[in-house]
Amino acid sequence: MSCQHLKHPRSIDVHHHYFPLDIDKGKANDLACWRTPPGSLPWYAEKSIAAMDAAGIDVAILSLPAIPTTIHATRESRFRARQYNLSMKSMCTKYPSRFGFFATLPPLHDVEGALEEITYAFNELHVDGIALASSYGSGSDAKFIGDTLFEPIWAELNKHAAVVFVHGTQTPSSVPVPSPLLGLPISEVPNETFKAAAHLVVTGCKRRYPRVKVILAHLGGSTVMLAPRVAVLSEYMGSELTADQILEDFKSFYFETALSAYEPNLLALNAFTSPDKILFGTDLPAVSAKMADWYTNNLKNHFANDAEKLTGILGVNALQLFPRLSLVNNDSTRNEVL
Repeated sequence: MSCQHLKHPRSIDVHHHYFPLDIDKGKANDLACWRTPPGSLPWYAEKSIAAMDAAGIDVAILSLPAIPTTIHATRESRFRARQYNLSMKSMCTKYPSRFGFFATLPPLHDVEGALEEITYAFNELHVDGIALASSYGSGSDAKFIGDTLFEPIWAELNKHAAVVFVHGTQTPSSVPVPSPLLGLPISEVPNETFKAAAHLVVTGCKRRYPRVKVILAHLGGSTVMLAPRVAVLSEYMGSELTADQILEDFKSFYFETALSAYEPNLLALNAFTSPDKILFGTDLPAVSAKMADWYTNNLKNHFANDAEKLTGILGVNALQLFPRLSLVNNDSTRNEVL
């Protein structure tokens, strides 16, 4: 990839959103029962760079927000995915030391279109990985990403040894949100991430494609707390995997810290998985810098007496997934918009 990056990164943000200019802010906010922070939209790369500089973030890996999609294969959905990927690539080319990106795909029900975009993304755009929503479609048409329909997609991702970033879909449940104060990003998205992770595990999809490295957004939502419940009860319900195998596969995920870095959560995750499986994320610019900083400060305070773990989470662990990020020294990465 032509993007140049850091030799000794202070911080690599693996959860940083790209908002295309054609997004309807009002419609998107109404759908998610959310208020996008003032000034976030319309989004431009320079806004993210300013926020990154203020927060000491050296590199951000962009991904499209996980919004509900149609299940139908259409020229428009394929065209949109391609244009979004070309746009993110252009940001990476314009600011080579500041951005990488996870490619977006057409709705996965369009298996042929998704396979075509994966091939183009890796062979032509040289992406850092692929971003997936937790499920595609809505209501009875929705399928989680471990569904057998998507098996060819996972086989292709495995062939590329892809890094896959999984974000909970901004989709309503069968009941309304409990309160306007608990919109979809608060009450639903973390649980959607857990359901996708659990589905990948109990169906054996995670185990069948071991070369795919899956990052779960927001520390996996409720994954760490519910993994042992899944392990024992799903074995009882007929999973082909034992409880120990299910727990082993849950522990093979990567977990990023956006909107989740809080001492009890970090203690639980640290007990659940190895330190190299924890990555840094912010969820900018879907949230304000103040909100993102609250979690980042918690992370830094929690590991204040363990510099090795903190350095690993902030950047070194990401280098194991994205080794090309070590190509450029720190001094060449700052103030590119000046």
